[in-house]
Amino acid sequence: MLAEQRRTLILEIINRKGSVSITELHQRLEVSRETLRRDITRLSEEGRLNKIHGGALSSSSLEPAFTERMSQNIEGKRAIGRLAAQLIPDGMSVILDSGTTTLCMADFLMERRGLTVYTNDLQIAAKLAGLNENRVLILGGEVQGADGAIFGHDASQMLENYFADFAVVGISAFSPERGLTDYSREAAELRSQMLNHARVNILLADHTKFERQAPVNISGFEHLDNLVTDLKPGPGMAKAIKNMFRKVHVAGKSRG
Repeated sequence: MLAEQRRTLILEIINRKGSVSITELHQRLEVSRETLRRDITRLSEEGRLNKIHGGALSSSSLEPAFTERMSQNIEGKRAIGRLAAQLIPDGMSVILDSGTTTLCMADFLMERRGLTVYTNDLQIAAKLAGLNENRVLILGGEVQGADGAIFGHDASQMLENYFADFAVVGISAFSPERGLTDYSREAAELRSQMLNHARVNILLADHTKFERQAPVNISGFEHLDNLVTDLKPGPGMAKAIKNMFRKVHVAGKSRG
């Protein structure tokens, strides 16, 4: 295999998955680790990927901007939000994560009465506060960028005081190889804590989050309660999802 063909394959793998290790490339391309390290160094110098210890990340391994995410598959995200809101009865306490899909879900939660909502999202808080005898508590800390999202030690410390009926958390990336992953340690830690601080957890992911990897693992969960998505996943993802989630709900349909 010519060097340029090999580097093209490396880029195709990384752009599809978000990241790859030297070990995986060695197994798939059947060339030496030293050759692969040289390839990754060359591609990194050309600005075509990000070199890390033991492998490489896609040059797009940072989470897209909020406005860009809001324009991606918005109808699928609204379908997920509508379905997920149906799982939350009146009078419940809900930990509600930041993100575009949870923001869509908040539109449908506006019909609920007497909710107690704990959220790290300023836009979600603004939608639900003052409606139908709801109580809304914002997890404290520094607002991150233009998203209106709050992560970090202060948010985690406040959440430690509460336990809810439901936690609704958005998925940044999910692959059979690495499971759930996120774009920052702070986001991964807070979302993991949210899942641990509720009686029932609901994870939201439109189909564009499947077969993707982000840099930070969300670990410690062998089984989770509910996944809500917009399209039936392919065979590889379906197996990984079945192994992790007790129930999957697909765009207005649900199956055990």
